[in-house]
Amino acid sequence: MIVLGLTGSIGMGKSTTAKLFAEAGVPVYDADAAVHRLYEGEAAPAIEAAFPGTTANGKVDRNKLSARVVHDPAAMKRLEQIVHPMVGAARQKFLNAARQSGAPVAVIDVPLLFETGGEKRVDAVVVVTTTAEIQRQRILARPNMTDEKLGAILARQMPDAEKRKRAHFVVDTSHGLEPVRARIQDILAKAAKMQPRRS
Repeated sequence: MIVLGLTGSIGMGKSTTAKLFAEAGVPVYDADAAVHRLYEGEAAPAIEAAFPGTTANGKVDRNKLSARVVHDPAAMKRLEQIVHPMVGAARQKFLNAARQSGAPVAVIDVPLLFETGGEKRVDAVVVVTTTAEIQRQRILARPNMTDEKLGAILARQMPDAEKRKRAHFVVDTSHGLEPVRARIQDILAKAAKMQPRRS
């Protein structure tokens, strides 16, 4: 089974691209959704212990937690040390299930794939991109998004040009869904001929 790492900066259309992979019959692991599930249960006690007052009723209050860690690299690192091993275990479970189902290709959707060294755990990387103008419009249209918040998020992400340079495949979402669907078919055809490179 070939494992594709799907990544892209905020507002590039990665979630939509992940949905289109799923629509094409590919098992897709969503790292953000996995974190959401952990925040609603398993990870909450450890996060409350590290950041008192950031949970309620056994669930993490994402806004409170975000306010606590977004401008504090040391706090962010502490949070990652709690969450990353749990996410890793969930990802492994997903891959084992995909392999058992006989899927030729599986996709792991990870926003900070390069930033966390995740490209070493996949056979090829798919980077989703668009123009800087479209990216900005999409992000600022989100609820509760400000220029300052956007700046803080982008500061944690590797620049788009660098991601595209390191990608095996690039998907441009600037021109609507149909070109993206066509590109996904093209990527799946090429992936089917690849040899796994993970050790």
